[in-house]
Amino acid sequence: MKCVRWPGRSAEAAKEIKSLINASVQRVEQGTALVDKAGETMTEVVSSIRRVTDIMGEISAASNEQSAGVAQVGEAVASMDQTTQQNAALVEEMAAAASSLKSQAQDLVQVVSVFKLTAGQEPSKAAAPVLTASVPKAISKPAAAPAAKPAASLPPASKAPAPSPASKVASLPKPAPRVTPAGGDDDWETF
Repeated sequence: MKCVRWPGRSAEAAKEIKSLINASVQRVEQGTALVDKAGETMTEVVSSIRRVTDIMGEISAASNEQSAGVAQVGEAVASMDQTTQQNAALVEEMAAAASSLKSQAQDLVQVVSVFKLTAGQEPSKAAAPVLTASVPKAISKPAAAPAAKPAASLPPASKAPAPSPASKVASLPKPAPRVTPAGGDDDWETF
C-alpha cells in the first residue's frame, strides 16, 4: 500500500509544483509589466526634466532681456533728467535775459521820454542825409555844440522829469557819423 500512495502523492506534488510554477510565472510577468511601466515612467520623468530645463533656460533668457530693458529705461530716465535740468537752466537764463531786457527797455523809455515834440511842431521834411561810416576816434573832450533843451520848449506846467543816472550816461555826446549832403562834396573847396 505504501507504493500505491506514492504515485498519487507524486501526482499531487507535481500539481502543486505546477501551480507554484504558474504562480511564479504570473508574478514574473507582473514584475516585467511593472518594470516596463517603471521604464516608461522614468522616460517621462527624463523628458519632463528636459522640458523644465528648457523652461528654466527661457526664464533665464527672459530675465536677462528684462534686466537689459530695465537698464535702458534707467538710462533713458537719467537722460530725461539731464535734459530737464538743462531746460530748467535755459529757462532761468531766458528769465534773466527777459528781466534784463525789460530793465533796458524801461531805461530806454526814460531816456527817450526827454525828447518830445510840442503840439504845433512838425518833423523836418529835409532830404535825408547820406551817412558814411567812419571809425570813431577816442573822445578826449566833448565837442562844444549847443545842447538841445527840450524842457525849455514845454509849457511850464508840464516839465520833463529829472533824468535818472542811466539817462545822464546815455545823454553824453557821442561821436556822430560824418554826414554828407545828398548832392555830394562837389560844392566844397579846400582852403
